[in-house]
Amino acid sequence: MARTVLLVGTRKGCFLLESPDRRDWTLRGPFCEGWPVYHAIHDPGSGAIYAAAASEWHGSAVWRSPDLGETWTHSSEGLAYDEEAGRKLSKVSTLAADNGRLLVGVEAPGIFESRDQGATWSLLSTLAGQPGSEEWDDPANQPPGHLGISALMFDRDDSARFWAIVQGIGVFETADDGKSWTPRNRGLRADWPRPHEEVGFCVHKLVRSPSDRARMFQQNHVGMHRSDDEGHSWTEITEGLPTEFGFAAAVHPHDRDTFYVIPLDPGHGRTMVDGHAAVWRTSDGGSSWQQLDRGLPQRDAYVGVLREAMAIDRDDDPGLYFGTSTGQIFASVDAGDNWMQIADFLPSISSVEVATIE
Repeated sequence: MARTVLLVGTRKGCFLLESPDRRDWTLRGPFCEGWPVYHAIHDPGSGAIYAAAASEWHGSAVWRSPDLGETWTHSSEGLAYDEEAGRKLSKVSTLAADNGRLLVGVEAPGIFESRDQGATWSLLSTLAGQPGSEEWDDPANQPPGHLGISALMFDRDDSARFWAIVQGIGVFETADDGKSWTPRNRGLRADWPRPHEEVGFCVHKLVRSPSDRARMFQQNHVGMHRSDDEGHSWTEITEGLPTEFGFAAAVHPHDRDTFYVIPLDPGHGRTMVDGHAAVWRTSDGGSSWQQLDRGLPQRDAYVGVLREAMAIDRDDDPGLYFGTSTGQIFASVDAGDNWMQIADFLPSISSVEVATIE
């Protein structure tokens, strides 16, 4: 019997939630010896779980479990810049897996790859020479706490093609396995000065529709946006939402026009607007929005949701899941219409991913 597994990255390790029916859940963990886990994913090809972790005591590494959390190993071999390059690697922050290959995005901006299931790593690209790279290569902007690769997304039909988000700079696409890159930010809005026309946009989350590969959505620092041409151009679709700011986003697996976001207060707190927990859904490509809050806390819910902390499964009636900065996980088994809390008292949640395991 198939079961649904949530992979939850937290400030104190990785946790797994499992359910045979998406209603009754069993929690396991913490794993990864309590390291801060920024992103945990399931690789359907190998069946392995990978977790990008970074500790101020132990450095950065990628953890691997080949047996759904029963055993774990980790490796940082090759996860380092050449000391002569003057660049520092302070954090591994995002993962992507495809056809036996694993990519990890790091801070300062760079992409490392592994072809031996995370045992060893080699530098694939630093996006050198791209507009904006002079900023992230400036020694004054070296980590910790500065620019990094915050997301990676493969093209499932072409393993040499993928997208990367550089924090505060924008989306870049490669079609030749990282040898060259093209900014994909045309039509985005930025409310600050930009030295380059093509970059300087604060993209928080990028998703692509499984049912129409030309359709993409993104949650930006200043607005939600839609693309109908694989990210070559963007149209803002913020109108109707309570704020233009947020991190998390998800796209419906079977309907190209249905997209979910969690707007947050854009101030320093970056929590649910007015303490009212809600997910917002568009079913018409952003022309209108609906607030989804049935079963969620209606008051005093001053919680945040980070960029990798919302996921959607591929069921006929898809399940939607998100985790909060205060350790709760909420789930909906009817595409967001109704919600239930399935976990509490976890450490602050960095990421939530979902897998269906046969």
